[in-house]
Amino acid sequence: MTHDTSPAPEGPAPGDPPPHDPTPSAPGRRTGRRRILIAVSAVVAALLVGGLVLFQPWRLVTRSTVDEALPVAATTPADADPSGGLTPTPAGPSPTEPTGTTSTTAPNASPPSARPALDVLSEGRFIDAEHATSGTARIVQLADGSRYLRLEGFSTSDGPDVDVWLTDQPAGGDWHRYDDRFHVSLGDLKGTDGNQNYAIPGDVDLSRLRSVAIWCDRFDVAFGTAPIRIA
Repeated sequence: MTHDTSPAPEGPAPGDPPPHDPTPSAPGRRTGRRRILIAVSAVVAALLVGGLVLFQPWRLVTRSTVDEALPVAATTPADADPSGGLTPTPAGPSPTEPTGTTSTTAPNASPPSARPALDVLSEGRFIDAEHATSGTARIVQLADGSRYLRLEGFSTSDGPDVDVWLTDQPAGGDWHRYDDRFHVSLGDLKGTDGNQNYAIPGDVDLSRLRSVAIWCDRFDVAFGTAPIRIA
C-alpha cells in the first residue's frame, strides 16, 4: 500500500488577511462606468456647443430691417446759409412811407426737391444663390463725386459673418468663384431687409466690377448676387 508523502496544502495562518480577489467589486465597477459616462458626456457637450457657435442655426429664422434714406452729398461752406440759419427781422415802415401803405415782398422760393440729386450709374436685380435674395442693387454717384451702393427693397436670410461685396465675376451661376477672384468688401451686411447704403471707396475702379454679392465669409457661399456694369 502506497502512502502519499506530499505535504498537505497549508491554509492561511491564524491572523493573516484573506487572499486578494482580482475580481472588482460591484461598487468599483459602477464607479468606472460612471467616469466613462461623464467623459463621454463632456465630449458630446463640447461638440454641441462648438457646433452651435460655428453654425448659429437660430439665425435661419432671425430678421433685421434697416431703412436708410438716400445718401446726400456733404455740405460745403459755399452751400451753407449765409444767415447762419437766423430769420432776419422785417424792417418797419419807412418814415416817409404813408400810413396804410403795404410793402411788396418777394415771393418765397420754391421748396427744394425731396430727393437728393444723384446719378444712377448702374442697377440690377438680385438673383438667388444659397438663400432666397431679392431687391435692387444700384450704384449711385452724388454731386460731390462720392459713390454708394444702395440696396432697395432688399431681402435675404440672416447668417454669421455676412458681408457686402463688389466683384469682377458675373452674377449668378457657381457662387464659390467670388472669393477666388477680385472683390471689394463694403463691410458687414446691415440687415436682412430694407433700404441700405454702403459707401464705395474713392480708389475703386468700378469699370472692372460686374456684380454685387451678399457673401457669407464663414462658409464661403453667396446668399445672392446682382449684376452691375459700368462702362
